[in-house]
Amino acid sequence: MSEKKVTASQEASVPRLKKAFDERIAAQLQKDLGLSNPLQVPRVEKIVLNMGMGEAIQNAKVLDAAVNELSAITGQKPVVTKSKKAIANFKLRENMPIGAMVTLRGRRMYEFLDRLLAVALPRVRDFKGVSDRCFDGRGNYSLGITEQIIFPEIDIDKIDKVKGMTISIVTTARTDSEGKALLRALGMPFRN
Repeated sequence: MSEKKVTASQEASVPRLKKAFDERIAAQLQKDLGLSNPLQVPRVEKIVLNMGMGEAIQNAKVLDAAVNELSAITGQKPVVTKSKKAIANFKLRENMPIGAMVTLRGRRMYEFLDRLLAVALPRVRDFKGVSDRCFDGRGNYSLGITEQIIFPEIDIDKIDKVKGMTISIVTTARTDSEGKALLRALGMPFRN
């Protein structure tokens, strides 16, 4: 029986955060949470970025800028989201494009999470940490960002307007305390 050999290029292609999770964070989480099986350890399943553009009703070019910025941040082409129903007060018709979203999994997910935690969040002005009250009851965490310019991929000179976005981190955790333990172990800077 032959053993699989991991080449240097395959070793280098594993994201830094995934490698740290596999080598030490998962074992530490299993011990801290008192889990008997290593498969019970919560993991990050996917990350969803959503940018809602209400002003796309009057100006469709705003949506193009949002799509370009999301693809620069994530390295993946976003899906344009459309309205589900018509609302006359907002001059909104059904199936009008009003936002963009990206779902990240696997390698891109870990690379984005690493950049978010190590580079983007510390660039927020007067940053004191993120709130620990944004869990949904099942271990998933949502984070609102008011300025897309905290990401280094965005060129400040080329943007026309500062836009916000929602980042949802979906985990396999069953409770909020497990989800919080997972995100804290990955390096999420929660407020004290």
